[in-house]
Amino acid sequence: MSEKNEARPFGARDKWGYLFGDFGNDFTFIFASSYLMVFYTKVWGISAKTVGILFLVSRCVDAFTDIGMGRIVDSIETAKDGRFRCWLRRMCGPVALTSFLMYQSGLAGASMTVKLIYMFVTYILWGSIFYTSINIPYGSMASAISEEPKDRAALSVYRSLGAIFAATFISVVTPLIIYYTDVNGNQVVSGRNFTILAGVFSIAAIICYLLCYAMTTERVQIEKKERGENTGLGAAVKGIFTSRALMSVILAAILLLLATLMSQGINTYLFADYFKDTKALALFSLLNLPSGIIVAVVSGKISTRYGKKESAAIGCFLAGIIYLIIYFLHTKSLAVFITLSFFAMLGMNYFNMLIWALITDVIDDKEVRTHSRDDGTVYGFYSFARKVGQALAGGVSGFALSAIGYDSLAAAQTAEVQGGIYGIATLFPGIVYILVGLVMIFLYPLSKKIVIQNTEELKRRREET
Repeated sequence: MSEKNEARPFGARDKWGYLFGDFGNDFTFIFASSYLMVFYTKVWGISAKTVGILFLVSRCVDAFTDIGMGRIVDSIETAKDGRFRCWLRRMCGPVALTSFLMYQSGLAGASMTVKLIYMFVTYILWGSIFYTSINIPYGSMASAISEEPKDRAALSVYRSLGAIFAATFISVVTPLIIYYTDVNGNQVVSGRNFTILAGVFSIAAIICYLLCYAMTTERVQIEKKERGENTGLGAAVKGIFTSRALMSVILAAILLLLATLMSQGINTYLFADYFKDTKALALFSLLNLPSGIIVAVVSGKISTRYGKKESAAIGCFLAGIIYLIIYFLHTKSLAVFITLSFFAMLGMNYFNMLIWALITDVIDDKEVRTHSRDDGTVYGFYSFARKVGQALAGGVSGFALSAIGYDSLAAAQTAEVQGGIYGIATLFPGIVYILVGLVMIFLYPLSKKIVIQNTEELKRRREET
């Protein structure tokens, strides 16, 4: 029988606990996303091309493991400590250990064959198996912590804050630890420090996962037999591909990733070659933290009053319009560029704050339509789609630089190339953020009214059982 666990009401403890969950994720995920290639290329001496093949192979494996883990979560019996929380307890050790094992500087002197085999095995074990086995249940858990839309929006905000805090912490601390200056004044990577830092981050990840486990409560519990009669993989996949809500939110998320990651990738060149001030890039990157905090304070009230779909679309329109203004200004003033970009960050971060709450709304909508509860499968499919978007975005910036004639060997770029860099960094995100807003308005169907109707319908069904 489905039931609601009334041990204690939803509150700050759940929100902060859920924040720690994503902090735990990012102690390994953001660290790997930002610095694993640095380790492989500069410590082990593996070519960037080979590392790119590794990432491509792992994305192919993810197609099976992300959705497969979602099916496992949806199919097994609920444990005493919940259907999702139990995976935090089970998998926090394996994901942290395999993350640490990836950064073993002691293997730098091994043969290339040994390093390649070790690289493929440890990376796929970490990213495609163990990280997936904790991230999919963690992401799906929001729908079980509370069935109230405003509570889920709060969980989405706190999860996004966890990611922002982690990204800021890792981006500030890591360069201070892994780099040192040699006698010639060059910045050199310390393999030993890399390994030590990976170990510290792995221990921190375990602590954060256990805090998430201890501080959150699954209040909405649905037994296996009540998740729907058609619980086979074929029926679940059919339900996913016929979900207009899921397909449109995936499209919006991929477009957002393209715009955001493209900007991040090009900004290094923008500040170095156009503004000719790389120190300002550090300040610019830190602005994401106050922007995220401001949005976190107001997003709950705004989304509750106006709706997640409606306000998320406005946030994207705001970001897009500001980037277009920056493009047409074609400013050489760093102060003008950074100030306007900060306001664009507010709109972009607002959407990011709500994205996970949108997924819980999609899960509810699918249950209303199909009478089948597939939290893990829906989240697993969405997670894989995001990884595809991340992989796609990773190659777009390089292609764009080549298209405008960027010369990596030149001491200074031509005025035309500098203008091209500025255009990519401003016009591209401006157009794409507006497209995201249009997707939310015209394709994503879950308005505030429909979300409330779905919530009430599911409450009625559970009360009847």
